[in-house]
Amino acid sequence: MPLKLYRRDDGEIWHYRGTVAGRRLRGSTGTAQKEVAQRFIAELETRQWKGHFDGPESVLTFAQAAILYRDAEKATRFLDKVEDYWKDKSVKDITGGAVRKGAITTFPNAGGATRNRQFIVPTMAIINHAASLDLCRHVKVERFPVTKKEKEPATWEWVQAFMAVSTPHLGALAAFMFLTGARITEAINLRWGDVDLTARRALIRQTKVSEERKAHLPPALVAALANIPSNREDTEKVFGYSSRNTAKHPWFAACKRAKIKVLTFHSCRHGFATALLHRRIDPITVAKLGGWKSAQHVFQTYGHAMDDDTLADLITDTPTTRAKKRARKAS
Repeated sequence: MPLKLYRRDDGEIWHYRGTVAGRRLRGSTGTAQKEVAQRFIAELETRQWKGHFDGPESVLTFAQAAILYRDAEKATRFLDKVEDYWKDKSVKDITGGAVRKGAITTFPNAGGATRNRQFIVPTMAIINHAASLDLCRHVKVERFPVTKKEKEPATWEWVQAFMAVSTPHLGALAAFMFLTGARITEAINLRWGDVDLTARRALIRQTKVSEERKAHLPPALVAALANIPSNREDTEKVFGYSSRNTAKHPWFAACKRAKIKVLTFHSCRHGFATALLHRRIDPITVAKLGGWKSAQHVFQTYGHAMDDDTLADLITDTPTTRAKKRARKAS
């Protein structure tokens, strides 16, 4: 039966119920004006029939696709501005060019990296998730060019100097990121229920890849975590910071007190990858240990850390040549 309007007992808002294109529908029009309610259900019926004949993509809006994405418990960082921009725009009308234009409009003074990360990537993620459900087609968007800056990694010496002038919480936070490769958000959200000091393991809930990984805790990190004053309740945050923003001021203040170079949170994760690559650990293993998507990403991002014009010496560094060097030193 077609959609019919009705009011609940003692209610002013018009509701609807009925069947359209084989689907049973029921809900509220959100209005007490009958004329507006009638227009509401007329448009709803039109959309339902269009979707029935032309496929779900013909009626899918970005707002609906975003709800599906959130319901799937995907990463929600940067979604708010994207959803505010697209609102109820039809997904089929969102082209690669429209996405690039939206990124410029939303971030007029930002660089390519910000536009890519905070607008293009989340927009594509929402639409392509809907596409994986056969509700629309995948969208491809050309990224804005990015001038890559060589990031300076933290070193263990830097971390130790930082810890020497920090509170137990802050010092342990730096050590945790450097020795596990955790991202700042992952570290901030670590709970005591995810940490096993006896087994020297921590469960890191990864924000970018929507997965979990188990990280090994070296002895120095176990000691730093054990020194944090806490009741160790499972739901309590290990490092005590509500967000990365609340940790920023004490972080930079500690750098100044220690009279060391001011590095960012990410420099610790960068240092984790760099230190392992310097020790000839292959990129595949580094990617697995640090929760990167691929070894290629590790190599492209951190491969410069292996730049060293003396590495060719390793080619001839054999047991025989090492024995000769020792003999020459002994003589």
